[in-house]
Amino acid sequence: MLEVIRTRRNIKKFKPTEIKEESLITWLEAAAMAPNHRMTEPWEVYFLGKDTREKLNHKTNFGNAPVVMAILSKNGATQTETEENAWATACFIQNFNLAAWVEGVGTFWSSIGASDRSKEILGVSDEYSVIGVLAVGYPELIPDPKPRKPIAEKIKKLP
Repeated sequence: MLEVIRTRRNIKKFKPTEIKEESLITWLEAAAMAPNHRMTEPWEVYFLGKDTREKLNHKTNFGNAPVVMAILSKNGATQTETEENAWATACFIQNFNLAAWVEGVGTFWSSIGASDRSKEILGVSDEYSVIGVLAVGYPELIPDPKPRKPIAEKIKKLP
């Protein structure tokens, strides 16, 4: 698992090789094991077809990925619940990314869906927020890791 986490990369350009729907469902089922407060399971998944992708007008057409999905989070009754749901949905996305990476499939997580224009194109009601649009496919190129600050710089010990 540590190797999968350490080697996963954001992929910006994909091979045209199709992804089996069975694999996508398996990875989504794994993603759904994400922690979520009070078992709200706030996520929704929209698979985006060619017309929708064109309307979104992403600058790279999502790296020509064979699969593009919008991942939504249900807004809560309170601001706290809305935030908890969004965090749970982010965990859902990370679980998906890791499950796909184990199989040699990469992803790119874009925030393009967060704009009002994109939400309108996707037909997203005010009950939901778009946490990310994921491009999914076999990598054409796996980039080198970007440098990270030592984790020791990010740790605080409180009395």
